[in-house]
Amino acid sequence: MAAKIRRMSDGQLTFYCPGCKCGHGVTIEGPHPVWKWNGSFDTPTLTPSILVTYPANPKAIEEFKEWRTKRVCHSFVTNGKIQFLNDSFHELKGQTIDIPDYDD
Repeated sequence: MAAKIRRMSDGQLTFYCPGCKCGHGVTIEGPHPVWKWNGSFDTPTLTPSILVTYPANPKAIEEFKEWRTKRVCHSFVTNGKIQFLNDSFHELKGQTIDIPDYDD
């Protein structure tokens, strides 16, 4: 079974966000801010919430027109689940799902 979360060499943890279709990372050691982690790779809990923002690029080409406005992904990671808050931009906002395996 693959892990749900990865520990990076720079004091960060990452997990795959199926809403943004990319990885999100948080710092668990080092300079502030630092998230608390329960130590589990399979049923991780990270606190506080995770807020990822993508700045607007008004010059984005038509193929990437969603990048023309600022986007937000806001979630809680608790016991191996991602709870997407309603201020998230993607189709998973307001839903709670299992964190997918983080494959290579």
